[in-house]
Amino acid sequence: MPVWEYNPLMPRASTTSDAFNAVAEPRRRDILSFLISQERPVNDIVATLNLPQPSVSKHLRVLLEVGLVDVRREGRQMFYRTNADAIRPLHEWTGTFERYWAHQLARVKERAEASAKPK
Repeated sequence: MPVWEYNPLMPRASTTSDAFNAVAEPRRRDILSFLISQERPVNDIVATLNLPQPSVSKHLRVLLEVGLVDVRREGRQMFYRTNADAIRPLHEWTGTFERYWAHQLARVKERAEASAKPK
């Protein structure tokens, strides 16, 4: 069976096993994007992303466990921020695909221009 084929008998990797599994969840990616510009309290995340507070807390816990966010306590309030160093491997890996697609698009453009030239 190919590696990419879904196998219902194989256990799914835990979302807290690594950063790649953690960001597979779209709401976690939304949270990371929201936190990229500055650190924010949970209530800001809840209000801006229009998600239930328990859900945001659950997602933040996963992101914290894999190191994609850092947290700072100020009194009773927790402030979260994106950990750019931990995101670097994700960025580098996706960069591979960016280069691939740029190359593919360049080839398509070359073929289109070649076929458009009068013969």
